[in-house]
Amino acid sequence: MREILSDWHNLLSVAGLIVLATVGIVLWLRRKPADASELEHQRRSYLNRIGRIVEGQVLEIVDHTRAAASSKADAQNSGKADVSGNAKPARIFPQRNTGQVSNGSQKLLYYTYTISGVTYETAQDVTGLEERLHLSRIAAGQIASVKYDPSNPSNSILLADDWSGLH
Repeated sequence: MREILSDWHNLLSVAGLIVLATVGIVLWLRRKPADASELEHQRRSYLNRIGRIVEGQVLEIVDHTRAAASSKADAQNSGKADVSGNAKPARIFPQRNTGQVSNGSQKLLYYTYTISGVTYETAQDVTGLEERLHLSRIAAGQIASVKYDPSNPSNSILLADDWSGLH
């Protein structure tokens, strides 16, 4: 090893590799994280690709506004009593920023489904997928097809960019 590093040509090659590795590490560490809407799009695509279909039921569709969602989150995060006097537990983890559009509204589609005797009740953010939905035709109690991850059944969707479980 000593005779390899004694030649300045070899030292130049080693120094070049070190600089290249350092630049690669710095660029990797400074990359921008994916935004919440892109992560949700990737999740929907993944579930649409690998998901199994089970019958589910629509519970409701709720239109949240940014002001109402942020005041609700503030009340939950404060750990203080709400208007009715009930104590709210302090949140350990901050709520995830889901794809809110610029006007501040967010549409959540609540649904339920059962797999192997376990009932799951969840919601999907359908903001941006409104053109695929006919919101006026969706009713509570409506039967729908749910795609879920076989390795993690709590991970599911009702709508994807090119698939809809709504009948």
